Amino acid sequence: MKRTLLRSAGIAFLLSLFSLNGIGQVDRSEIKDQYKWDLTDVYESEEAWQQAKEALVAKLPEIPKFQGKLTASAANLLSCLDLSSEIGKEATRLIIYANMHSDLDTRDMKYSGMTKELEQLFTEYSARVAFVNPEILSVDWSVIEGFIAEEPGLKIYEMSLKDLFRQQEHTLTEPEERILALSGMAIGTSASIYSTFKNAEMPDPEVTLSTGETVVLSSAGYSRYRATPNREDRIVVFDAFWNNYQKFQASLGEMLYGQVKAALFITQARNYNSSLEASLDDKNIPVEVYTSLVDNVNKNLPAFHRYLSIKKRMMGVDTLRYLDLYAPVVEGVDLQYSYDEAKDIILESFKPLGKEYTSTVEKAFNERWIDVYPTPGKRSGAYSNGAFYDGHPYILLNYNDAYDDVSTVAHELGHTMHSYFSNKNQPYPTSRYAIFVAEVASTFNEVLLFDHMMKTIKDEDVKLSLLMNQLDGFKGTLFRQTQFAEFEMRMHEAAQNGIPLTGEVLSNMYMDVVKKYYGHDEGVCYVDDYINMEWAYIPHFFYNFYVYQYSTSFTASNALAERVLSKEKGAIEDYLTFLSAGSSDYPIEVLKKAGVDMTSSEAFDNTIKAMNRVMDEIEKILDKKGM
Repeated sequence: MKRTLLRSAGIAFLLSLFSLNGIGQVDRSEIKDQYKWDLTDVYESEEAWQQAKEALVAKLPEIPKFQGKLTASAANLLSCLDLSSEIGKEATRLIIYANMHSDLDTRDMKYSGMTKELEQLFTEYSARVAFVNPEILSVDWSVIEGFIAEEPGLKIYEMSLKDLFRQQEHTLTEPEERILALSGMAIGTSASIYSTFKNAEMPDPEVTLSTGETVVLSSAGYSRYRATPNREDRIVVFDAFWNNYQKFQASLGEMLYGQVKAALFITQARNYNSSLEASLDDKNIPVEVYTSLVDNVNKNLPAFHRYLSIKKRMMGVDTLRYLDLYAPVVEGVDLQYSYDEAKDIILESFKPLGKEYTSTVEKAFNERWIDVYPTPGKRSGAYSNGAFYDGHPYILLNYNDAYDDVSTVAHELGHTMHSYFSNKNQPYPTSRYAIFVAEVASTFNEVLLFDHMMKTIKDEDVKLSLLMNQLDGFKGTLFRQTQFAEFEMRMHEAAQNGIPLTGEVLSNMYMDVVKKYYGHDEGVCYVDDYINMEWAYIPHFFYNFYVYQYSTSFTASNALAERVLSKEKGAIEDYLTFLSAGSSDYPIEVLKKAGVDMTSSEAFDNTIKAMNRVMDEIEKILDKKGM
């Protein structure tokens, strides 16, 4: 849904967080408090949460009192915007508390029920404020500009007001906006069904490995065992996991098609040319940024195929298969770091950014901002939630002592620091940075970590392992996410052209893209037939054109990190200014001020050069070792 001036979509995005089962190593009660979230910083108790919700409900009837009066005076406009901002902030806090509790044990339906309570509340709120945007747009911009000059308190809303007028042709009448707002509950149904099905009802297959161990292939279990060094074990894991998805192809297809149809409904209702345009226009991102990314990656697939050839060479296999891509490639190197060791490494890595940055990271480690270890029922994966404006960000991890886990901590701390600096330096209305730049700070930190490790590690086998890990980052973030983006663009285009997206159609469409990227027909990497179901594993397709931003952010972060690590004058200050900008300007402009122009191909071209430099270094070591 198009984001209103009153920030309701931020709430909707928080509601879209998916809960997936973790591996579950020890019971939560056995983990020391220092490694667990302290959610009492959000609300002291569930009773306090309930009281806050009731107080919020009591405020909702105050919004319609402004109807017909908004443009009568600057004072009226300011009072309405301040009230709605206050409601939005408290609503966000409510959903954070419920969602994060739910993520600690997705089997407990109590917190899921609390979230559903809020869904209806937010739909009602959106309907009540439906008059606001049309009423503001009923006058010329000169009137609003005069109000801002007259009333200094309106200055913090200037960016949002300007953006509203920019999108004026896509804003509907008050009755139409109200209908769209009320449709919110129905529009989100596909995502909710998908989340519930994957989390609570879809059975997880079990396989027996060559060691005799029987393991459960939950999402987290698959993520773990797809990287097992034994190829025969990988074959068993991949076959069982993806053929299990195949059993539900039709239902999963209907779920995703429902999401695509919902996006198409909003696109047509708001008079956009495509769902892609509708999605990107919210933050004034030119469609060409998306399509150019896809085009540039396709032109540079030879670089990706070079990576795959190096992978094949290092694994010593006759045929590289898709199921080999997550396996370790350097024998005898199993990089393991305890969580406490990871903290020390990360703090050293971040030193180039200065004392304020590193001291805040220390607070995150020491003051229970982070929930560290996997436990039964815990949401798998990792994320940072920085939406608690009056408090601090939180990080969820499932730490397993691998080097990838160290990298994940650095990544999520990037998000956390982005939120921390934005919340600290921006008023609430401009504190939430755009999704387009959301992955810049996280991947920037990965570059710092890699640079630190390469400077401190002397063993060539370990260095080779780290170089391949870095190269895997190029694969996973630049090429794989663009692969997803191209598939997503294709499926939305097909729906707009009247093609029903059955599970089979989606699988065939996805397989076409995967085979092209991995050079299947050229013999670069063999893609097994069951990989046609991988689309159903990716929850981001329910976010509507989210994944491309991993790739664009990756190219931007590499450019920014290069400036900092080369000690370019003003680079650190520019980067911290970027972290502090929030949504005070459009994301393209925020990046330009930091020194990166995403409307040109320069950042992308430099990223491909950096990838080739890593591959050059790997091949030098391999030649030296006679591999």
